[in-house]
Amino acid sequence: MTVDIQPLKKQIGRKIEDEDVVTQAPIKAMIATFDRPDKVPAEGEPIAPGWHLLYLHSYARPAQLGKDGAAFTGGVLPEIPMPRRMYAGSTFTFDGDIRVGDKLRREIEFSDIQLRQGSTGNLIVTTQTRRIFTPRGLALTEAANTVFREEVKSGTRSGVPVRDAAPNDVPWRRTITPSSVMLFRYSAITFNPHRIHYDKPYCMEVEGYPGLVVHGPFAQQCLFDLLRDSMPGRRIKTFTVRARAPLFDNAPFDVVGRPTPDGNGAELWTVTPKGTIAAQATATLA
Repeated sequence: MTVDIQPLKKQIGRKIEDEDVVTQAPIKAMIATFDRPDKVPAEGEPIAPGWHLLYLHSYARPAQLGKDGAAFTGGVLPEIPMPRRMYAGSTFTFDGDIRVGDKLRREIEFSDIQLRQGSTGNLIVTTQTRRIFTPRGLALTEAANTVFREEVKSGTRSGVPVRDAAPNDVPWRRTITPSSVMLFRYSAITFNPHRIHYDKPYCMEVEGYPGLVVHGPFAQQCLFDLLRDSMPGRRIKTFTVRARAPLFDNAPFDVVGRPTPDGNGAELWTVTPKGTIAAQATATLA
């Protein structure tokens, strides 16, 4: 398949804005979904890292959704000539707190697009830079990457890359047992219509995966939670996640990590059932 991204590059710099208000109800849903011990923050109290995804959703209308359920138009990205999409990672910079009761304003910018070759063929990698402002100013900047790839013929197994072995000499370790119910609930509270996360017949028969795909941000939240549980009282300044292979609901996966030698950061990984790296993250702490 020949792909020309030059016309798409001309749209780099395009921006959209939206607004929302931080309320408690979706936080209660997040705590229940992940079975967390967290107390629901009161009015004026900060929310945990990653919980910003409970707000400022994409409210695409049915006509804007592709057959995979995900929106193909209406956002900041141009229409991409490849139908399959996957989370590829994000880089977060935390400049301030997001608190219950805050009125949020988000600016999204289409900031990059690249054509690459992967093990499954041509890939288009896009970057959206999202800036979230509270009444106190800029709170969070996220450079979010999405990979688009060519369609897999129905009935064909989707290629799942095998990566390097994850480290074993780590002090932090947690096993996550994803289920279709957990993934459905996470899709619901983040208003994510992508069918690979909740529609098992579609996911396996059309896209060729061995089970429901664990959302990249779901696994990302597991990394955030492991870090804040392992280094309580420390504020996350930056957090970078790079996805390397998908996780599925047909087996538990591990989340592991360790502090950096200077104590001012951390390295974390999600680990496939085979012991290989699914995603890796680095963080700096205040």
